[in-house]
Amino acid sequence: MRYVKRAVLVCGAAALLCWLFSVAAYATGSGDVAGAVESTWAAASGQIKTVVNNVVFPVCDMILAILFFVKVGTAYFDYRKHGQFEFAAPCILFACLIFTLTAPLYIWSII
Repeated sequence: MRYVKRAVLVCGAAALLCWLFSVAAYATGSGDVAGAVESTWAAASGQIKTVVNNVVFPVCDMILAILFFVKVGTAYFDYRKHGQFEFAAPCILFACLIFTLTAPLYIWSII
């Protein structure tokens, strides 16, 4: 009996959630998906830009900076061991770091 009550409750909650979310899907009525996406972007673009500029790019910068310094360190120790310095990986990480450091200046004009 307890199992049946729980199953009915879960199914009822799932049906209620399906009904609530399906109503929002048919709210436009005209079927203009592009207009809905553009209006949503216009309304939320300021918040999205703030979050990306203040959270996403600094996190990427920090990760790339740590990877860059670790790779430079390991390349130095390989140089001490083998006598040959490998430039490819540190250069790629440095280029990516420069790209993500300067991205907030121009990325929003591209998008």
